Amino acid sequence: MKTVSEIKELRAQVKSWHQQGLKVAFVPTMGNLHAGHISLVAEAQKHADKVVTSIFVNPMQFGANEDIGSYPRTMVADQQKLTSAGADLLFTPTADIIYPKGLDKQSYVEVPNVSEGYCGESRPGHFRGVATVVCKLFNLVQPDVACFGLKDYQQVQVIQTMVEDLSMPIDIIAVATVREASGLALSSRNGYLTEEELKIAPALAQNIQWLAEQLQTDTDFIGLAKKATNFIDNAGLTTDYIHICHARTLQPASEDDHKLVILAAAHCGKARLIDNLQVFLSK
Repeated sequence: MKTVSEIKELRAQVKSWHQQGLKVAFVPTMGNLHAGHISLVAEAQKHADKVVTSIFVNPMQFGANEDIGSYPRTMVADQQKLTSAGADLLFTPTADIIYPKGLDKQSYVEVPNVSEGYCGESRPGHFRGVATVVCKLFNLVQPDVACFGLKDYQQVQVIQTMVEDLSMPIDIIAVATVREASGLALSSRNGYLTEEELKIAPALAQNIQWLAEQLQTDTDFIGLAKKATNFIDNAGLTTDYIHICHARTLQPASEDDHKLVILAAAHCGKARLIDNLQVFLSK
């Protein structure tokens, strides 16, 4: 695997592959890689001849009181994992390369509707930062396909909507969440959890699963979400939100909807956990 940090080097390599008629897939990350990230690389390899990954801790998507300074950076270990996974190129830009004018003077991308509410409400400006950096990385890499994990379900919808609205010739592939045996969704932020917190953190996933089962026979969406919130809080977590939504628009679910998604977030110690589950009703 080749590692580059300069835009010129990145573009030269991708241009060479395209000139050879090779298809290029892209997996953007913020590093501190785990099995979930590696599953994205494996999926990307099914759809393309070459796989480009990136590691960039994007300052635009962090709020004033969030953890960018303490966000784990494990470049050497990440490079080893990507090499073992068979990635072809790793792009590791600095903030000065991505935002040469600084954040205050940087043009940005705003994706309405799907960016609002849920994590968009809890983390103001987060999805503006996500959409902007992904749009910029897409312009730099020029991939044919790009893979994103469904653990960040709202993020996937934001990126899919951006690609559609801006007519980008990129296929977005959503990849299933990788979980611990306990059901806890893999996340770089799980590293913040203590041994005791790791025992209670799976309550988020467990109660989403319970909620999904209830939805097959009960359409009291608000009442069920309140019950799930109580269960999660009683387990020792602090619920940020739990909502039942239309799977594509992310608007509150109605009784006529058949494809739903449960979106949830909760705090467990220093970690903010997010999770989701798609639900298909047979009615």
